[in-house]
Amino acid sequence: MTLDALVDTLPQSARDLKLNYSSLVRNNTELTAQQLWGTVAATAIATRCATLTAPALAAAAEQLSAQALEAAKTVAAVMGMNNIFYRFQHLSSNPKYDTMPARLRMNGLRGHGVEEVDFELWALAVSAVNGCGKCVDAHEKVVREKGATEELVMAVVRVASVIHAIGAALDQMAAEAASPVATA
Repeated sequence: MTLDALVDTLPQSARDLKLNYSSLVRNNTELTAQQLWGTVAATAIATRCATLTAPALAAAAEQLSAQALEAAKTVAAVMGMNNIFYRFQHLSSNPKYDTMPARLRMNGLRGHGVEEVDFELWALAVSAVNGCGKCVDAHEKVVREKGATEELVMAVVRVASVIHAIGAALDQMAAEAASPVATA
């Protein structure tokens, strides 16, 4: 099933998600194709919703170069790790953790072969989905230093929020389908 067809299956309770998907993805006017589809791919992976991830990656593959799609997958993988580590540092009240090195390999953050601002926007979007304030701040600062406007940042975060919510709605639908009690 295509991503568009999958979104069309969302229930009435997710009507706003369908409308937002239509305006932000189907009729995108704010982002380049690479910014949009890299965000869709990376944040779909971050949702951990296989029902969403497979068609999102297929749709992204039609819009992105192989290198850009691989970079979006790399963002999702590395930020999945970093967001946990840095969110822990941020949430812990022990200041010593802030002085300790991560000692985690993050080589994928360099040499990815796509526009740096796009890669950083995707990292920002995944960090927002994963709820890591420290990473959101760091990547927002980088994209702003590279010339991105607040409007561009918000456009990416809007797409990330809708993709995340679609994943949640699809998980809800799967849970209801699996349990007759859930729909009673």
